[in-house]
Amino acid sequence: MKIIGVTGSSGAGKTTICAILEKEYLAHIIDADEVAKRLTKKGTIYLNSIVEYFGIDILDSMGELKRKELANIIYENDEKRKALNNLTFTYVVKEIKQNINDLQDKELIVIDAPLLYESNLDKICDIVIGVIAKEEDKIDRICKRDNISIEIAKKRLNIQLKDDYIKDKADYIIVNNGNLEELEKDIKKIL
Repeated sequence: MKIIGVTGSSGAGKTTICAILEKEYLAHIIDADEVAKRLTKKGTIYLNSIVEYFGIDILDSMGELKRKELANIIYENDEKRKALNNLTFTYVVKEIKQNINDLQDKELIVIDAPLLYESNLDKICDIVIGVIAKEEDKIDRICKRDNISIEIAKKRLNIQLKDDYIKDKADYIIVNNGNLEELEKDIKKIL
């Protein structure tokens, strides 16, 4: 079994890289954001911990997490973002590690995690692929994906790891300029 970490800032193209790895190399993808969403369903320990810190107003009338509201809070407040990250690292990382244990029969597992280094998940990876892209491309992708303004997209990017940090830390770098054929070639070289 080989474990690959894929990381990069929002809008860099981690999902695209993972889709290629899944389709072309039959990789099993563990998406940290999807794990976090699953673990914040009504009644979960992780959600209860979030409510304990952020307050009951973070839930809608059905008791579900108001994700956009939580995102707005953490993108505006460093202390609250760090608190949420600490909760995330406690519950989500544990779940990801359990998923890997359950997938011992898989040849290739990919962890798609924007906070791969901060959560120390890079330590369980055989290699880490950092995905970078031009700032304007990332902003455009974030705005389209999340249906937000350019200003909000820029704020989000400003608090995330910079491409230079990812270049220094990752074993391999893929520059996502939007050319799918180039991405496939880059992945093939790495694997």
